[in-house]
Amino acid sequence: MAEYQLVDAGLLSDYELIDSGDFEKLERFGKYIIRRPEPQAVWSKALSEKEWGGADARFVLDVQNANGEKGRWTRKRSMPDEWTISYGHGDMKISFVLKFNTFKHIGVFPEQADNWNFIFDNVRRIASPDCNVLNLFAYTGGASLAARAAGAKVYHVDSVRQVVNWASENQTASGLSDIHWVVEDAMKFVKREIRRGNKYNGIIMDPPAFGRGPAGEKWIIEDSIDELVALSSQLLKDKNSFFILNMYSMGLSALISDNIVRSHFGNVDTQCGEMFFTDKAWRRLPLGTFVRFSR
Repeated sequence: MAEYQLVDAGLLSDYELIDSGDFEKLERFGKYIIRRPEPQAVWSKALSEKEWGGADARFVLDVQNANGEKGRWTRKRSMPDEWTISYGHGDMKISFVLKFNTFKHIGVFPEQADNWNFIFDNVRRIASPDCNVLNLFAYTGGASLAARAAGAKVYHVDSVRQVVNWASENQTASGLSDIHWVVEDAMKFVKREIRRGNKYNGIIMDPPAFGRGPAGEKWIIEDSIDELVALSSQLLKDKNSFFILNMYSMGLSALISDNIVRSHFGNVDTQCGEMFFTDKAWRRLPLGTFVRFSR
């Protein structure tokens, strides 16, 4: 059966959603305030423009850019090129090096904190020296860090070498080592692992709506996600295992993800729903969907 949940990542010491509205969000990462576009914040802001204008950095979209992601950052002189924040759960402590680029993302998705807890707790539950975790579309590696901090052997797969290098910086900042870095198209890697007969205790996937692999492989989530989950079901161990699928594509319900997962993994007890943060005016900003299970 499926259990639908709304998951608020809560108050993280190094992150808070200060305000949201008028298609923007105002956030604190460590001691710095960041102002970024947010297409789902369709309501009005609670704070004044003067208060928003005090942000240390602001991302301005390039109106000529069709996908609505590229643009430029404007910053106060006191704002460094990069800085570090941390997150803890139990005896896990992981750190992220944050930096600016031509996209609105700065290297961490703090709403994933509840999934990091889930990963850490399940790796500790499995407690095997041979616990293997596969992280697909792994970006800068929050899930990889959580699994490695709990003692798993981690295989971190992303098609963009620059973000894999960034994830390696986060590994160093977290005092961890020995994550296996793989720069490859996720679908190709999964198919090869099936041919090799490899199995994993944990599989995590965080696919974009659209992307390209290192050799130009095309990824469109609606066309490919069912096949990828079906293939991944051949890689996950039947016992002492867990699975997570995150999706950030607007318009794709968590129930879609849940239907896909349950159709390929059988009658598993899933948790699915929306991740969100609550701003200081008590508006809940949706930040993606998830489905996960452990067995």
